[in-house]
This record gives sequence, C-alpha cells and structure tokens, in this order.
Amino acid sequence: MAAVRQADVVWKGDLISGSGVVSASTSRSFTELPVSWAARTELADGRTSPEELIAAAHASCFAMALSGGLGRSGVRPERLEVIAKVTFDNVGGNWKVVSSELSVRGRVPGMDASAFRQAADAAKENCHVSQALKGNVSLSVEAALEG
Repeated sequence: MAAVRQADVVWKGDLISGSGVVSASTSRSFTELPVSWAARTELADGRTSPEELIAAAHASCFAMALSGGLGRSGVRPERLEVIAKVTFDNVGGNWKVVSSELSVRGRVPGMDASAFRQAADAAKENCHVSQALKGNVSLSVEAALEG
C-alpha cells in the first residue's frame, strides 16, 4: 500500500511582499511555519523555505538509507550526524535548486574510513529523495568517521 503524506500552505499577498504558513497535515509535527520569498533569497529571519524543507527531507532520508545499508552489511552505526545544504540560485535569470550537499559524521564500530565513504556514496545514490532530485540537482556527499 502506498504511503501518502500531506502538507498544506496558506499564502497571502504577492510573491515579493507576501508570506505564508506551511503545516505538516499528516503528522501534525509542525504547524504554521512561516515561509516567504525573502526567506528563500535573503535572510531566513525566523522563516523557513521550500529549500530548507528539501534539505530536511534529504538529510533524514539519507540518514535512514545509510543506516539501512550499514545494517544490511552487518555493521550497526551508533550515531550518524547528517547535514544537507541545499542551494537555491538565480541561473540565467531563473531561480532554481542547483545542489544538495550532504555531509555525514558517523560513529560506526568496526568500520574503516574507506568502507564508510563507500557506504555513504551508496546511500546518496539510493536515498529516495536523492533519486527524486537526480538529474535536476547536483548531489554530493562528504563522509567521515568519528574517533
């Protein structure tokens, strides 16, 4: 059975001076997060943006993909810290998401740095959010083990 998730936005005003709120309608884990054009292109100033929400989705999907891949290879991670930096830029007069840069630090007993980097590369390729972005957005991953 397919899993369907829903988010809702209410927007008031024009693009530049208007603003809105976004809510996670399925989980209700966040409600009425403020969003604006300025939060996308200037300072966030306490507001979120679609790109920040993409970064959150990519970081969490990648962490799950990496944890699952490590587990399938017989290694259990103690801790994975993932950062996703999504870049929104004006390219040729049009705004677009141009990249998502993943960075992961992991505590994985019994694993060497080379194997961890390979697992991170595989997770980047197999994460469902990466697959949704692939072909439209530059994707990269940097991986390092703790201790």
